[in-house]
Amino acid sequence: MTAKKTKSKLARPSGRKSAKAKKGNSSKKKANTSKKKHSKNKSTKLRKPVAKKSISKTKKGPTKTNSKKAKVVSVVLKAKKIKEVVKPIVTETLKKERKSNKQPAYLPPPLPKIEVSNWQKNKVKSILISQPQPESEKNPYFDLGKKYSLNLHFRQFIKVEGLSSMDFRLQRIEILAHHAVILTSKLSVDHYFRMCNEMRVTVPETMKYFCINEQTAYYLQKYIQYRKRKIFFGHGTISDLVDVIKKNRDEKFLLPVSDVHKEQIVEFLDELKITYSKGIFYRTVSADLADITNLNEFDALVFFTPAGIKSLKQNFPSFKQNNTRIAAFGHATAQMVKQLGFRLDIFAPNPVNPSMTGAIDCYIKEANKR
Repeated sequence: MTAKKTKSKLARPSGRKSAKAKKGNSSKKKANTSKKKHSKNKSTKLRKPVAKKSISKTKKGPTKTNSKKAKVVSVVLKAKKIKEVVKPIVTETLKKERKSNKQPAYLPPPLPKIEVSNWQKNKVKSILISQPQPESEKNPYFDLGKKYSLNLHFRQFIKVEGLSSMDFRLQRIEILAHHAVILTSKLSVDHYFRMCNEMRVTVPETMKYFCINEQTAYYLQKYIQYRKRKIFFGHGTISDLVDVIKKNRDEKFLLPVSDVHKEQIVEFLDELKITYSKGIFYRTVSADLADITNLNEFDALVFFTPAGIKSLKQNFPSFKQNNTRIAAFGHATAQMVKQLGFRLDIFAPNPVNPSMTGAIDCYIKEANKR
C-alpha cells in the first residue's frame, strides 16, 4: 500500500511540471515563430526583386520538352494554314474546269458562208452610205473620208412606221398578260411604250426588261426609272441572256419586233422552251429616193439591212450595177443582195475586219493603188 501511494504522490507533481513545461515551451515556440516572422519579413524585403527574377526565369525559360512541343504545334499550324490557302485555289480551278467541260445551253445555227466577187477593183472616190448623216464629226466614216479624200454622201433608204393600235389588236396580244419584255433595239423600246400609250395600258413596276445590249438598257431611262426596275442586258447577242432567261422561265415573255426581223431570237426561245408572244409593233418601209437622179455616179453603195436593198430595187428598178461596188453588213443583208441579182463586192463583219469601215478601208487600200 505504501508503495502505491508513493507512486501516485510522485506522479502528481510530475504532471504539473509537464503542463508548466508545455506552457513554457509553447511560449518559447511563439517567441521563436515571431522572431522567425520578423526575420522572414526582413529577408523578404531584401530578397523580393531576386525572388521575382528567379520566378520569371523559371516561367519564361522553357524546358527541352516544352520547346519540342512548341515546335510541333507551330509546324501543325503552318500546315493547316497552307491547306486553307491551297483549298480555295484548287476549288476555283476545278470549278473552271467543270464550267469549261459543260456544253453551252444554246448553240445558234452556223451562219452561211458569204462569197465576195472578184470584180476588177477600180479606184473609189465617192461613197453613198444608206444611213442618216451623223450629228458629230467624230465618226469613223469621216476619218475614212479624210484619209483617202473621199466624197461621202449619207441618205437613208428606209423609214420606220409604227403599227396602228387597230392593226396591233388584230394580233390578239394582251400586253399586261406578259410580265417580261425582250427588247432588241432602241426602236423596239420606242414603239413598245408608244403602243402602251395608244392602248391606254400602264406598264406595271414589276415588269422585267431583257435587253440585247447595254445601250438599249440605258435607253429605257427615257420612259421608266432605271434604278427601280428589274433590267437585264447582254453584250450584243441573245445567247448572252441564256442564264437570266432560264432563271425566269416561269414568266411569259413579249417580243416586240418589226415586220422584217431576225429569226435567231425566235429559234433561241423555242430551244429553251420559253412561253412567249411575238408581236409586230413597227414596220420598215422604203423611203422616197426621188432626189437621187443617178446611182452610177457613186463608186460604192453601203447597205446595213435587207430592207435597204429592197428599197434600192423598188426606187431604181432599171439600175445596172456595172462598176458600182456594193458593200453589205450582216449575213441577211448579203443574202438579199444576191437574191435580188446584185453583185457583192465588200462584206462585213469578217475575220479580218469586224466593222464596215474597216472592210471598206481594206478594199480601198488595194483599189486605189492602181
